[in-house]
Amino acid sequence: MKNIRVLLAEDQGMMRGALALLLGMEPDIEVVAQVAAGDAIVDAALAHRPDVALLDIELPGLSGLDAAAELREQAPDCRVLILTTFGRPGYLRRAMEAGAAGFLVKDGPVEDLAVAIRRVLTGETVVDPALAAAALSAGPSPLTARECDVLKASVDGATVADIAAKLHLSESTVRNYLSSAIGKTGTRNRMEAMREARQQGWL
Repeated sequence: MKNIRVLLAEDQGMMRGALALLLGMEPDIEVVAQVAAGDAIVDAALAHRPDVALLDIELPGLSGLDAAAELREQAPDCRVLILTTFGRPGYLRRAMEAGAAGFLVKDGPVEDLAVAIRRVLTGETVVDPALAAAALSAGPSPLTARECDVLKASVDGATVADIAAKLHLSESTVRNYLSSAIGKTGTRNRMEAMREARQQGWL
């Protein structure tokens, strides 16, 4: 009898279908909902009441990390397991801060995923061991929340004026935040700073 209800959030249709099929072959796991966008996760969880939400990080609409934080507020009984291509220490730290119960990278065998789903339901925290070690050695993000906001707003060649208008800040304040972020990331300009912050999983 299948009794572990799983919500699956993955934007790549083929990957989502394959995961649902493979997990559905487990005798005790049932995929009760599949979504392709982050902003559909909470509604699906409230509608289908899964025991475990299996979330990718990089999703359209809302990241899996932001959705995990929302699930903690609105569906606290649902355990969150992050499954991502990007095993970045900063992502792991942010996932744990958002209340995730597990963090795995996609290149592992599906048997490990099924085991992880069962383990998080018993209250365990399941983290890829190599990634856990890397996260401990990397330490926390040096960037403040506002510095992250300014770097995120720098995409697609946005000017300082554009960023200031978007975030309701003065242009001099935006320049100060950008300068600080560039210094903390050890880079030469804001585009390099944004790339470095993304690579580390800080954004």
